[in-house]
Amino acid sequence: MLLCTLMLAGCGSTSLNRAPVEDRRVGAKPLPTPSSSGASSSAPSSVSSVSSASNTSMASGQPGTYTVKPGDTLIKIGLDSGQSWRDIRRWNNIDNPNQIEVGQVLRVAPPGAVTSNAAQTAPVQTAAVQAQPKSAASQQASAPQSAASPSTSAAADTTSADDAVSWAWPVQQGAVLSGFDEVKNKGVDLAGNLGDPVLAAADGRVVYSGAGLRGYGNLIILKHNNTYLTAYAHNQTLLVKEDQTVRKGQKIAEMGNSDADRIKLHFELRRQGKPVDPLKFLPAR
Repeated sequence: MLLCTLMLAGCGSTSLNRAPVEDRRVGAKPLPTPSSSGASSSAPSSVSSVSSASNTSMASGQPGTYTVKPGDTLIKIGLDSGQSWRDIRRWNNIDNPNQIEVGQVLRVAPPGAVTSNAAQTAPVQTAAVQAQPKSAASQQASAPQSAASPSTSAAADTTSADDAVSWAWPVQQGAVLSGFDEVKNKGVDLAGNLGDPVLAAADGRVVYSGAGLRGYGNLIILKHNNTYLTAYAHNQTLLVKEDQTVRKGQKIAEMGNSDADRIKLHFELRRQGKPVDPLKFLPAR
């Protein structure tokens, strides 16, 4: 009887001392995993020390790739590369978007698109070289070279078409509070009142709608084509979801002061992921 009692006590102590399972990832709410659907309005985790998908076939610095740095999230990487974070996740076969590794090399361009992107610079260089008049003989000699580069011409045509965007102001009224600065302010800050309509600056598709990028508050990112993205930050209310198509001038949010010191719209325009001055693209008022 005593032996049975001791054996039962031993089994009970093993069960009570088992360490509970605990999720130690940074970030209150993760991005959606393959089992969840719909748009994400949650904050992603910081970079993890465990990667769900390593890209061993790509080298750091290779065109069309990005090397993950501390503090990166897929949303931030998508904004800086001019891509949807969901596309980056798909191109890299990432199962858990909340776990990416510092030093991991990610593909940030569609497979097979790196060559086309690199070729886009060729027409600019060629134009500079051919600025001086040529003789008829030299023009004839150079004609076969032009005909032999159809991919370069196609890339130039695509770039020209992408640049032909009809832009509109993202607010109906509102003074410019802060102008563009490539380091300190990657867009412009526009004044307004709480609840003022925030409008799509051009036709596009919603690639992010949520509050997962630190410093931007409630944020919407629109992808207009392969060249341009726009971002609308500090909103009070978001009115569109990811993958939704929007039209120029459509109300997509209401102005607020989320993650900001006052009510305003922070508006960014990015060309191939690089911030550019929106005031050079928006029509004169």
